[in-house]
Amino acid sequence: MAPEKIVDKEERELILTAYRTLLRSIKSKMDDKDRKNIRNAFEIAVDAHKEQRRKSGEPYILHPIEVARICAEEIALGPTAIVCALLHDVVEDTNVTLDDIKSKFGDRIAMIVDGLTKIEGLYDVQSPQAHNFRKILHTLATDVRVVLIKMADRIHNMRTLGSMPKHKQLKIASETAFIYAPLAHRLGLYAIKTEFEDLCMKITEPERYQEIAQKLEDTEDDRGSYVEEFLKPLRMEIDALGVDYRISGRAKSIFSISNKMKKKQVGFEQIYDLFAVRIIVDVPIKKEKSICWNIYSIITDFHLPIPERLKDWVSTPKSNGYESLHTTVVGPEGKFVEVQIRSERMDEIAEKGFAAHWKYKGKKVEDSNNVFDSWLTRMRDLLESAEGDAIDFLDDFRSNLFSEEVYVFTPAGEMRTFPQGSTALDFAFDIHTQVGYHCVGIKIDERQVPLGYVLKNGDRIKVNTSKNQKPNESWLKLVKTGKAKNKIRSSLKEDRKKLGELGKEMLTRKFKKLKADFNNENIDILIKHFGFSNYTDLYFAFYEEELGMERLKDFVVEKGTFVLANPPEKKTVVRPMPGDTGKKNQIKPKLLINGESAEDLAYSLAICCKPVQGDDVFAYTTTNEGIKIHRTSCPNAENLLSKYGYRVMKADWSMSFNSSFVADLVINGIDDIGIVQRLTNILTNRLRVNMRAISMDGNEGYYEGRISVVVNNTDQLNFIINTLMEDDSVSSVNRVE
Repeated sequence: MAPEKIVDKEERELILTAYRTLLRSIKSKMDDKDRKNIRNAFEIAVDAHKEQRRKSGEPYILHPIEVARICAEEIALGPTAIVCALLHDVVEDTNVTLDDIKSKFGDRIAMIVDGLTKIEGLYDVQSPQAHNFRKILHTLATDVRVVLIKMADRIHNMRTLGSMPKHKQLKIASETAFIYAPLAHRLGLYAIKTEFEDLCMKITEPERYQEIAQKLEDTEDDRGSYVEEFLKPLRMEIDALGVDYRISGRAKSIFSISNKMKKKQVGFEQIYDLFAVRIIVDVPIKKEKSICWNIYSIITDFHLPIPERLKDWVSTPKSNGYESLHTTVVGPEGKFVEVQIRSERMDEIAEKGFAAHWKYKGKKVEDSNNVFDSWLTRMRDLLESAEGDAIDFLDDFRSNLFSEEVYVFTPAGEMRTFPQGSTALDFAFDIHTQVGYHCVGIKIDERQVPLGYVLKNGDRIKVNTSKNQKPNESWLKLVKTGKAKNKIRSSLKEDRKKLGELGKEMLTRKFKKLKADFNNENIDILIKHFGFSNYTDLYFAFYEEELGMERLKDFVVEKGTFVLANPPEKKTVVRPMPGDTGKKNQIKPKLLINGESAEDLAYSLAICCKPVQGDDVFAYTTTNEGIKIHRTSCPNAENLLSKYGYRVMKADWSMSFNSSFVADLVINGIDDIGIVQRLTNILTNRLRVNMRAISMDGNEGYYEGRISVVVNNTDQLNFIINTLMEDDSVSSVNRVE
């Protein structure tokens, strides 16, 4: 059964075992054509990848087979997606062409494989990653399976990232955290989204990840006992409902626990809602809502609910189709317990997202609950209208992914869903582009509000328009949705183009006066000299009189061509690094960049994260400030690594040097007489640490302080933190992230 191309017997059996596992994972209905296509795709992929190996050394073909299995088993996609997953790398990495795929499998599969193929030759643009993301995301407008297969591809790459160099792991993890995790969230792939976040944290913050993972493992038995104690009084009452159900208790993800620890600035032991209890009922669709609320009533009869933590996504599902009833109650020992109540159908949609949603499409009693459709329509509008800068597009798209939703209404009572933080002007553009362009006023429940009014749940909105109104630059600051931003930019661009035509006429007259030829060569000379990016910007600048005849005096005209009157002398300019005092005896931290000494390179430590020797770091080449060294946990790392990964280099500390670094600490605790003196005494007298700054703010018996200390490395910094924690009035000490 194995293709003859697989020569090694052991590898042939390994590949066949993986292929059989894939076939067993397929739950979709298949006909003979589907089976034949899957077999043909497998054989083509085996042959195409036969000479290739993954970084781990295993045959490359195991990767597309596993991606196909993830599509089938974890995302519930059908045979077409499985064929495309098997072929997803052949055009990019082998001699197989799109025409070959089209002739064997048809236009649809060729289109999906094309969507999965990276755009080559992009390294002359600002961000090749952003352009490739845009290509992938644009396929939402035609076939969402491209994005779902890409999710499967990325989750397998993340699971097998250990064989890659550390700096490449960082780049891939940052791309994943920046766009793939939010997109998985929006597509309802909660299991994959959670795994993305945990795997990214495992790379960017390995010590913190391992610490939390170990503590979760150590407390697993205690959590299990607690869940049983929590459920004990409920089971009899739920049994009395006469429905099939199952209950599971699960720990929250390592990433979410870490986020909560950072946000609350507390340790693992102070996080009480470490786990959630999920109750899943197997009932007909018509009974889902009533049974979920019956179970909620039973739970709150035994455990005190926290009203503000009730989330009803059964009556009003999230825009990605997610349905569930969430509540938080006070369980035994006063611990908070999150409870999720849902049906088997809701659970499948929650776990497998988009594919499961479409499985049940048309079976819902209320069409209004098909909110996923409306989100997908909005995304298609955004994608189809997107133009211009790839990074702007990516930022706009991403801003619509993680946001929670608000629900508002038109005057006719039609419900519209928006990302939280959207404004009245976003609503106007959502109704129709022309309504947005000509919007002059907004009424919320008959009350006049500004265009930048932030929408709230339940608002009833009316838009007033005028044909004389048109967008201006300030509107970009008033909107949140990518669709509105794109439409405003498009209008401004069109206006700029029209005014630029007038500027072009003005410039033509100036050229004639100077006896210069009006041609592309001369225009290009002006664009380069004055720093414009294109013809339109240059023409617009002349219309706005930012440039005039006096600026053209920089040039003389020789035979109709512009020549600089006083060309600058060529000389080497040494740009001082930020913070450089010019002192020769200044000690610069020693680093290895890409495995070689960075002694002769112009680099400095990034002020946004203040790296200390011992931190995991990477090197980033800026456009005009040399090389910056960032911590992998830097707040800006995700953005830099995901958009500009081609500028990133591996960086390691050279261990044979002594230098000093500034680290900032935040200290919280109970306000007490003499606390400042005690803390400074610990630092200066006991630990002999140099302090750069200290500030304390007390309020109602509680204080928060910030201290900057000079340290040699992370070991010394951790010792300082642990020593400060020994004071009875100190509840937490955290390094500023």
